[in-house]
Amino acid sequence: MAFFRNKRNLYPLIAIASALLIMVFGLVMARTVVCSYFLLGALVWVILFGCYKQALKALPLFIVFGGVFALIAYFSSGKNFDSALAMANRFGAVFLAIVPSMSIQAVAMTRNLSQLHTPRGITLGMLITMSFIPVLRAEIKRVREAMKTRGAGSILNPKIFYRAFLIPLVTRLVDISDTLALSIETRGFTLGKSKYTVYKKEAINYMDVLYILGLIAGIVLAVVL
Repeated sequence: MAFFRNKRNLYPLIAIASALLIMVFGLVMARTVVCSYFLLGALVWVILFGCYKQALKALPLFIVFGGVFALIAYFSSGKNFDSALAMANRFGAVFLAIVPSMSIQAVAMTRNLSQLHTPRGITLGMLITMSFIPVLRAEIKRVREAMKTRGAGSILNPKIFYRAFLIPLVTRLVDISDTLALSIETRGFTLGKSKYTVYKKEAINYMDVLYILGLIAGIVLAVVL
C-alpha cells in the first residue's frame, strides 16, 4: 500500500513530466554510481506515491533485459564494470520512467488535455493510443484461448500462426476500429473548434507538488554530489 497515496493517481501531466525527468537524468548520468543511487531512490519515491503495482510489473522486465544487456556490455568491453553499470542504469532509467506513465488512466489524460484546451486531434489521438494497448492485449488473449479450445496446435507453426492467430486477430481489430469510430462520433468528439465542457476536472493537489519537488530535489542532490 502506498504511504502517501492510496486512492488517487498522480496528476497526469505531472506523471508525464516525472517520467521525462527520470529518463533524461538516467540517460545523461548513466556512467556514474550516483545515477544508480538516484534510480533506487526514485523507485522508492514513486512506490510511496501509489505506483507500487506498476513498479512490480516493470521490475521483472528490468531485471531480465537490464541484466542481460549489462552482462553483454561487461564481457564485450573486456570485463569493464563501468560499461555494465552504464548499461544497467540506462535500462533502469527507461523502465523506471514507464512506472508513473503506467499509472495514468486514458480518461484522466483526456480530461487533463481538454482542460488545457489542447487541440482536439492531439487529445483524441492520445485517448486512442492509451486505450489501444489494453484492448490489443485482451484480444490476443481471446484469440489464444479460442485456439486452445479448437486444438489449433502450436502458434510457432507459421501456417497455424497465420490462419489461426493472425487473421482472426486482424479481423477483430478491424471490427473494434469501426466500433471505436462510431463510439467517438456518438459521444460528440469532433476535430473542429466546437465548444465543449469537462464534467470532471483533474486538479493538482499538494501531494502532486510534493512528488515532483521530491524528484527534482533528488536530481539536484545527485548532481551536486
